[in-house]
Amino acid sequence: MQISNNSVVQFHYTLSDATGEIESSHNHDPILYLHGQPGLIDGLVEALEGRQAGDNFSVTLTADKAYGPRLDDAIQKVQVKRLQGAKKWKPGMVAVIQTDQGPRQVTIVKVGLSQAEVDSNHPLAGKDLTFAIEILDVREASEEELAHGHAHGAGGHHH
Repeated sequence: MQISNNSVVQFHYTLSDATGEIESSHNHDPILYLHGQPGLIDGLVEALEGRQAGDNFSVTLTADKAYGPRLDDAIQKVQVKRLQGAKKWKPGMVAVIQTDQGPRQVTIVKVGLSQAEVDSNHPLAGKDLTFAIEILDVREASEEELAHGHAHGAGGHHH
């Protein structure tokens, strides 16, 4: 079965940039997602379209197809108490903040007692990224998955 809208896809990936490997799913559960729904970056969705279980491939995405260009004016001040992910913050650490568009990763630039300056660019913004993909399984989504807009099962969304 080929990957198309409403396919549930299970895959492993290794992500790298020009300096080397950044992260891999091989030490964890594989990724499970519902093709055609938000959740993966656009360039990766395009690269998976039409593939099938057993495919192994590599795709390099330019920054504009991955997490977008770095914006120079993306420094913002936020309350330290809004930062999620650690108890003590230092410059360079990645935090999560809740926004109107959902959770967002930010990088700590400077920390004061009650406020922190954060770079709201995604940590991988401005980078060309290479994904090595191993597709493990492709199946039709269940009616429940379609109704919920996401895949269920290991590596997917649990209720």
